Amino acid sequence: MKYKIPLVFAFVCGILVVISEFIPHRPFNMLITTLQDWFMIISGFAILLGQISLFQANIKKIKEKNKDWPFYLAGLISFTVMLIFGLLWGTQEYRGIFGQGEKIQATVGMKPFDYLFANAFMPLSSTMFSLLAFFIASAAYRAFIIRSFESNLLMITAVIVMLGRTSFGGMLTSWLPEGLKFLHLPNLSDFIMEFPNSAAQRAILISAALGIIGSSLRIILGIERSYLGGEK
Repeated sequence: MKYKIPLVFAFVCGILVVISEFIPHRPFNMLITTLQDWFMIISGFAILLGQISLFQANIKKIKEKNKDWPFYLAGLISFTVMLIFGLLWGTQEYRGIFGQGEKIQATVGMKPFDYLFANAFMPLSSTMFSLLAFFIASAAYRAFIIRSFESNLLMITAVIVMLGRTSFGGMLTSWLPEGLKFLHLPNLSDFIMEFPNSAAQRAILISAALGIIGSSLRIILGIERSYLGGEK
């Protein structure tokens, strides 16, 4: 019984959502609005459970002095500080338990939560993505090693697109006559991005959509039951 009720509930809700996409009239439009509200409420509880799980996992690793435990401690402290500041003084759009924090805003120019977000989180995020750029460059170098026809094609296409997006690429082919304007690197780059790249992206999106449809049908029809607690 503990498995049948969630299966029936998932089936009914899934069918109602699908029908509402094709019949956006009463009573289906009202039902989908209600289901969306329920989803937001359940998501709130899911976020709370995720936060509790985060605390438990980090505290366990800190107590056991696992490898890199200082990083878990730093993450836990950061999470706690941001949570406390958000609850006590709120964020830019919402007030906290202690109100808007006018005195603090007069001192630092914004609320504590927003101050840490703008002056700590954002610079750290920029640093992280800057480091990721080097990893991407390393991966691109390994991918561009000429080993096969596909590698050659990938390398040539990447070089054309990268050069075509710079002023240097335009200078390299500026000597071509007007009749060969389509061979200018900026034009070739735009052509590759507009047609082959768009076609490949749409194919990937269609494949992803078909995969989502298949997974959704498996859940609606009760074939996929892993969300019930491990039952297949």
